Amino acid sequence: MTIPIYQRVADDLRGRIVDGSLPPGGQLPTEAELRATYDTTRETVRRGLALLINEGLIVSRRPKGYFVRAWTPMVYRPQSEFKRRPPQVDVFTQLIADEGNGREATQDIGVEIVQPTAAVRDRLQTKEGELVAVRRRTRRIDGDAYNLNDSYVPLALVQHSDWMNPADVPRGTNAVLAELGRELVRALDEIYIRMPRPDETTRLQLGPGTPVAEHIVTTYAADGAPVQVTINIVPGDRHVIVYERVKDAATAEEPRIPWGAQ
Repeated sequence: MTIPIYQRVADDLRGRIVDGSLPPGGQLPTEAELRATYDTTRETVRRGLALLINEGLIVSRRPKGYFVRAWTPMVYRPQSEFKRRPPQVDVFTQLIADEGNGREATQDIGVEIVQPTAAVRDRLQTKEGELVAVRRRTRRIDGDAYNLNDSYVPLALVQHSDWMNPADVPRGTNAVLAELGRELVRALDEIYIRMPRPDETTRLQLGPGTPVAEHIVTTYAADGAPVQVTINIVPGDRHVIVYERVKDAATAEEPRIPWGAQ
């Protein structure tokens, strides 16, 4: 079967990206150069380049040309929430500081009172019509949005507390929950791989063809009751998800995953 020329253009460039001969940040041959190489039309070349854009491999920077997509990935460690850290240091800030490469971590924070989605309501086990508070964080590295972190708790628990402060809480919002008598002692992690929704694409400024991991964390108090649901949206081109596991003979009963609420 004859391979269409636009597909050959895409396949050849993809191969060069994969083998490193076109490195991250490197410029691709110009449209004119590709037309001459494949003895084809400008429209055919653009169809091939569009395939690579949609795969998330290259970006168009007109009028300069096309470049291999380049991101310095963040090592995303879901298990870090319960690890000890210096006082008054945010988890995200500490993760970036631990990398030791001088990158600056910042975050935009907003707080809202909302009706929960079915997914949040089922995991928090709230009643129909019960309001929740949500802290929405857009986390940035050197000014670029890297991930979203939205935490939901029953409004009745945190109303009039520092958890509702739409700014960084130096001691941490988990510490606030502990002060309110709901210390978080256990977490259930769920990870789903999917394409982003429009609002996520906007908040993260995602390019075409960029999948995300949706990491849903339900955290529980010592009595087994759910306290907080955090939904992290982690772009696939900016993260490496790392889990550290330690063999443990304990056989604690695992909480049920509410599959019907996905």
